Amino acid sequence: MCALIRRRDFLAGVVAVTGSHAVSPFSLLAQSGSPFRVSVINDEISQDFGHACEVAARDFGMRWIELRSMWKKNVVNLDEKEVAEARGVLEKYQLKVTDIASPLFKVDFAGAPKSKFGSEGGFQADFTYDQQDEVLDRALAMAKAFGTDRVRCFDFWRLEDQGPYRAAMNEKLRQAAEKCGQNGIILLLENEPSCNTATGVEAAKILDAVKTPYLMLNWDPGNAATQGETPYPDGYKLLPKDRVGHCHCKDAVKTAKGYDWAPVGGGIIDWAGQFKALKRDGYHFAVSLETHWRGAGSAEESSRKSWAGMKKLLEQANAL
Repeated sequence: MCALIRRRDFLAGVVAVTGSHAVSPFSLLAQSGSPFRVSVINDEISQDFGHACEVAARDFGMRWIELRSMWKKNVVNLDEKEVAEARGVLEKYQLKVTDIASPLFKVDFAGAPKSKFGSEGGFQADFTYDQQDEVLDRALAMAKAFGTDRVRCFDFWRLEDQGPYRAAMNEKLRQAAEKCGQNGIILLLENEPSCNTATGVEAAKILDAVKTPYLMLNWDPGNAATQGETPYPDGYKLLPKDRVGHCHCKDAVKTAKGYDWAPVGGGIIDWAGQFKALKRDGYHFAVSLETHWRGAGSAEESSRKSWAGMKKLLEQANAL
């Protein structure tokens, strides 16, 4: 179980590093030639944050990056010294932060049966349900420290029958989103196969039930595809377009045993169509590479190959 630095302690410490070395969201260059904030999740390249940022900025040509874990620590567990170092790296490579990819609500829901997916923590995140208020506080603190207005969350470990708990889970999401809103932050709910919202169909239902404007969707077509959904156009057409606030980019292939990851452009997802639709619908937030596939041997090399495919598809969609 991960220990958390209290938000008030963190904020007191981070004041010392928010002066001239702060990464201003207004002082950096926008992603040139794209309506989107083209980015990559940092740890899909390396746990060495400096190297990840160098690759993203200099090799991939990006101006945005998504933060999940670095130096083998989840982003919500960084201390003020590590935040200062990370901010310096971002400033060096002129990168802005799309969002804090926190592990919020990737836990069993209180009072519900234990999920078979409950062992799938990952990314240096192993928090309990009782720690979720602290996880949210820390994620909000990190969003402010890194100059972003977005925090990612999930919909609790997947239940065989979520019906008896759905209203209570919706209320928990609503409360968290309202707290984010009070802090000028948008809460992004990711559709995730191991959680109760996995597809476009399920995401549309949750967004309809939780009306707050502070809850938006982190749309992940790759995750939806592994559940047998055709994410574009079928899943996407069900979504309220004004509540899509982030997009993860990865690809998948169907195998004899189910599904496996693939480099973007090497799988079953119509990414060119999805990018065109996002552009058509006025979407202007992140399209963030979340490689997952490791067929090139290492995280970095796999991400390089996946980025090459993603870049080609963005160009085909006239979005880069």
